[in-house]
Amino acid sequence: MALMNMVSALNLAMDDALRMDDNVVLIGQDIGVDEGVFRVTADLLKRYGNKRVIDTPLAEGAIVGGAIGMAIWGLKPVAEMQFSGFAYQAFHQIEQHLSRFRNRTRGRFAADVVIRMPYGGGIRAVEHHSESRETIYAHTPGLHMVIPSGPRNARALLLESIRVPDPVIFFEPKAVYRAFKEEVPEEPEYLPIGKAQVVREGTDVTLIAYGAIMRATLEAADDLVDIDGASVEVIDLLSVAPLDTETITNSVAKTGRAVVIHEAPRRCGIGAEIVARIVEKSLMHLEAPIRRVTGYDVHFPYFAREQAFLPGADRIAHATREVLAF
Repeated sequence: MALMNMVSALNLAMDDALRMDDNVVLIGQDIGVDEGVFRVTADLLKRYGNKRVIDTPLAEGAIVGGAIGMAIWGLKPVAEMQFSGFAYQAFHQIEQHLSRFRNRTRGRFAADVVIRMPYGGGIRAVEHHSESRETIYAHTPGLHMVIPSGPRNARALLLESIRVPDPVIFFEPKAVYRAFKEEVPEEPEYLPIGKAQVVREGTDVTLIAYGAIMRATLEAADDLVDIDGASVEVIDLLSVAPLDTETITNSVAKTGRAVVIHEAPRRCGIGAEIVARIVEKSLMHLEAPIRRVTGYDVHFPYFAREQAFLPGADRIAHATREVLAF
């Protein structure tokens, strides 16, 4: 297996999809000639031509609207927003059309579209380039909301997102794009949407996270094991709509304690939904209040204050120690 970072793994997934299915097309601003702002679509225009890798003007609504029309015609478009913070210009197409087409047509059309969006902080970007607004899409009926955490699961989840006959919002944590490498198999592999992974087993406390924050969560888990002797279970959600309630609540029923971590602001975040489901399903197993470690309820800060906003291993470990000591 080759060692790849997330950029290379996502590129491989799109190469796989274009090669295996002639109906797959890529569409987005600067994804062809310029190979994407993060070079995720590098070399794909050269390999598949401008009828399969389509450059568009700077018009997010047109990109998504065009992709919806392609899907209704029978194609499988994979659209790219350069940054998730600019997808609001296309939200009318996403909410009013993409998410509703299966229901509106009583199942005759499913609008088989994947929208890739780099999201999140950690790269010292300017305004509108670092937000984490996954809750908006998770809250919208008719959409899958997928968020990988590393190269291998990014490739497998993107291939599955292209394969399923439903619209998928695919958030890519750009802080992870080139941060580390993993072994990625040559043959295509797929991960089911809506199924979380237990990436570390334990018995004392459950840490629940997704996306770029998985790295800090696993670092905190290592510290808690090495310094405190705690047995820490870690769950990587991988998708937040649908949410894998069974894996979450079974883990908390076993450990009796939970800490939920995400980069997005706390108010009405994915963490609040997770806490509600734990209370509904595993309340009688809890031995301590559930803690949330999240971003703050402010606009994402610039440069020097960026790391203070993002949940780090120290904040996660501190909250977990409080839960363990309760």
